[in-house]
Amino acid sequence: MQDIWAEIRRGCDEVIPEDAFSERIAQAHADGERLVIKAGFDPTAPDLHLGHTVLLNKMRTFQDLGHDVVFLIGDFTGRIGDPTGKNVTRKPLDEAQVEANARTYEAQIFKVLDRARTRVVLNSSWLNELSSADMIKLASTHTVARMLERDDFNKRYKANESIAIHEFLYPLIQGYDSVALEADVELGGTDQKFNLLMGRHLQQVYGQKPQAVLTMPLLEGLDGVNKMSKSLDNYIGIDEAPEDQYGKLMSISDDLMWRYFELLSFEPVAVIDGYRQEVADGANPRDLKYRLADELVARFHGPDAAQRAHRAFVERFSHGAVPEDLDLQRVAVDDADGLQVAALLRAAGLTQSNGEGIRLVKQGAVRIDGDRITDAGLMIRPDDEHLIQVGKRRIARVLLQAGSSEGS
Repeated sequence: MQDIWAEIRRGCDEVIPEDAFSERIAQAHADGERLVIKAGFDPTAPDLHLGHTVLLNKMRTFQDLGHDVVFLIGDFTGRIGDPTGKNVTRKPLDEAQVEANARTYEAQIFKVLDRARTRVVLNSSWLNELSSADMIKLASTHTVARMLERDDFNKRYKANESIAIHEFLYPLIQGYDSVALEADVELGGTDQKFNLLMGRHLQQVYGQKPQAVLTMPLLEGLDGVNKMSKSLDNYIGIDEAPEDQYGKLMSISDDLMWRYFELLSFEPVAVIDGYRQEVADGANPRDLKYRLADELVARFHGPDAAQRAHRAFVERFSHGAVPEDLDLQRVAVDDADGLQVAALLRAAGLTQSNGEGIRLVKQGAVRIDGDRITDAGLMIRPDDEHLIQVGKRRIARVLLQAGSSEGS
């Protein structure tokens, strides 16, 4: 049972209530009880990315343990607009947008979840049936004071920024989903904690046993800082081409690689710990990154596509496989410490100015030897040869040399 609990707990930020839920899981497995595991997704965009799969992976874990998984598409709540983390009233989607996005979700989620063991539901199927009296009863279960305890609402209220009445309804309606489904467990990101706890509260109000809540971390995007988001262009889409997925995964930092292993890989924790030891013993982190990219691209596109993407990456970015017709440029440097990345890009003819180089680094468009560069001030030392790429088309082999430059 310890192994089962460790797999459930893996990667979680919080389990509420932890001790009671651990006992519930043990009892359920002893009795052969199938718990109802729920996770909701508002169809606010047509494409899912790897950040979404953090929850999908945890749902798959519960499936593999024999429990019933419910993938909830919030087509009703999507028309309200989730205010979580917003400092302004979020514009709701229209019905046509929601329906179109919801259809694409069903095609994408089964790259992670087992189709035969997944129940896909739309919350409009019960929320459309609520009468005005039902909505008033639902609204009466919570106070404005409690709503204003929510961090984003509290900040907006103190800043004298508007909060529309319908935004208070969002967490109530999301919580009611747990009542309608009689959920035993709800999964969500750490930013959804208030809404998830609302589900526990409402289940008690409606005479049900309150669900356990598992919060999962928000996966950092390619920049290693911000939450993975399409709007920040730091994401890896589930439906992206295998070569693009592979290249983006290989571009993450060595530190972020471990975060991705923990939250995205299906490798056992003991295996990942072994990888860490390999690196500690001197292995190149890039070799482990290959394993991560191989696994994830195979999951979304199949093993053959992953192998092709791997070969394409090696041929394009591996230092030993640089095309023979790509001349070596020698760049002279006076400083023994070398050149900053932005200055090197300009010296190699890949950008017109240092300012352009800084901007491209911030956008995540610059790679050196296959690794994405996030610090425009990084010093590149002399006497080392590098493969530098800006975007998909600008590429150069560069050797920094102390003293005067020579022809290539």
